[in-house]
Amino acid sequence: MKLFLPLCFLGLAAQATAFTTFSSESKIIPSSPTSLYAAELMPEPEGGEELTKVTSSMEGSRMKNLSAEDDEGVHKFWLSATADGAQIKKLRQTTEKEASKKANFPGFRKGQVPPYAQPQITMFAVQEAIIKTCEQSLEAYGLESLPGSAGEVTVNEDVKDICKGYKVGSDIAFTATYKGKFDANIHTESATEEAEEDNVVDVEVVAE
Repeated sequence: MKLFLPLCFLGLAAQATAFTTFSSESKIIPSSPTSLYAAELMPEPEGGEELTKVTSSMEGSRMKNLSAEDDEGVHKFWLSATADGAQIKKLRQTTEKEASKKANFPGFRKGQVPPYAQPQITMFAVQEAIIKTCEQSLEAYGLESLPGSAGEVTVNEDVKDICKGYKVGSDIAFTATYKGKFDANIHTESATEEAEEDNVVDVEVVAE
């Protein structure tokens, strides 16, 4: 199910990104008292090759290569990551501010966003934060996105359900899959360094 960007009626639209998000259903469990919002994640797919990050960003995230390379060097990747709560809060504040500039609802003064629109603003911010996190994963794992519909990302959890009972400012764990390529420059350098390390010969100096 394609994620619906609900603020179009307020004159807002999602920023252009490397990804178009999709979603499937999930269940929600009560939120934890910690800063991480606890939504039940979809099961991790079996198999695949665990990737190692090439940067120090996205602590705690995981990435798996689920498919062999096709003729064009494209793979399918699975990501487990966390959307930053502070970023969600900032995105929500910006979204609400932009929405208030165009809001004109019967029964409300001009510029006032009605209470019933607040959950939709939250969902918009959550979606944007998830998209940005997926984009960050490209750099973190040395990957390249694909152009157009080929580069669509599937968010395995239902964002609408995630937003039910969500407390703004909490981190959100999610999983996603998308197709992409390995960044040839980064991974060529890594392969060269590994080969050089393998060729190092330990020399033992024997004292006479």
